[in-house]
Amino acid sequence: MIQATQNPVDIINARVPGYKDLQMLLVNQEGIIEQILPMGTVRIHGCVSLLNVGGDWISLGGVDLQINGALGLAFPDLTAENAYILQKIRRFLWDAGVDGFLPTLVTTSVEKIQRSLAVIADIISSQQAGAKIFGVHLEGPFLNYQKRGAHPAEYLLPLTVDEVKRVLGDYAAIVKVITLAPELDPTGEVIAYLRSLGITVSLGHSQATVAQAKLAFELGATMVTHAFNAMPPLHHREPGLLGAAITHPDVMCGFIADGEHVSPTMLQILLRASYQEKGLFLVSDALSPLGLPDGVYPWDSRQIEVKNGTARLADGTLSGTTLSLLVGVQNLVKWGVCDVETAILLATNAPRQAIGLPGIAKNQPANLLRWHWDEATQQLTWQRLLS
Repeated sequence: MIQATQNPVDIINARVPGYKDLQMLLVNQEGIIEQILPMGTVRIHGCVSLLNVGGDWISLGGVDLQINGALGLAFPDLTAENAYILQKIRRFLWDAGVDGFLPTLVTTSVEKIQRSLAVIADIISSQQAGAKIFGVHLEGPFLNYQKRGAHPAEYLLPLTVDEVKRVLGDYAAIVKVITLAPELDPTGEVIAYLRSLGITVSLGHSQATVAQAKLAFELGATMVTHAFNAMPPLHHREPGLLGAAITHPDVMCGFIADGEHVSPTMLQILLRASYQEKGLFLVSDALSPLGLPDGVYPWDSRQIEVKNGTARLADGTLSGTTLSLLVGVQNLVKWGVCDVETAILLATNAPRQAIGLPGIAKNQPANLLRWHWDEATQQLTWQRLLS
């Protein structure tokens, strides 16, 4: 996390995503952003250190709302004995430019979900240095069998309030997001119940029609899990779940930018059709081999093969990536999908907005990234500042 500095620091000549023109960021000795002001504003301050970033972009670190594991540990396999690896993952993600994340539990047995939730709850209560766990994302087990993807069919459950209560157990307070298929509950009772608990409902692994999706949004669902993947494709006569989502001003879609889950051309269409960064956010969807080399790795009772950062089951089913969140930012710019500012917002401010957290602003901890665009090499790079 940000460290207190001996003196306040003024970061000058900075581009800040979401702000016009060059800014200066005033960071006090406690490591808190005191002000973000346009360059040229008269600054009266005591002893300060000046950091001139020469027009580079300054942002908060990334927030990953869908990450399934890292360093060889899948989050559904958490136990009291291997919990130390989750602490290593927190430090690893911090070094990868991620300020916070939602450990994502994919479909598995209720017993394993409960065990993982218990471990995560214990770590949340005593977090220190490293990427912060903001809560848990349950991706399942309330998914449509036909769109289950790599989720094991034997653990899928019917979408009822009683089954949701059984899965959540005593840990509803730490569950931040649940991905579900809304067509499994035509009454809409489950979405209403989850919203009463303060849990964000994300639609995914679903065959929902546009009418079913719109009803779910009316009932309080506000997110979509990995746009395009595990849902019907956009169709000119049946726009489906994705069509309903990208035209809704209050719904945000997560998406993966590894070049395999969705083609760069379709991502460009997605950005043009949606409300830009206001309606989209980037996720990694990274699996347990994140941070490890390509190879064959265990995944529940099966195996996945990782090649060039893409993980697939033995039958070829796409199951995730092993690329970190900020690689997606670099990909979006490299592919020409969007400009640097938008790409940074999609990984930093937008995911925070999706779960009700503030973006870069006054009184925020100055956990800052410096992004540099090299025109000659057409490369976007980043580094952490002040920590």
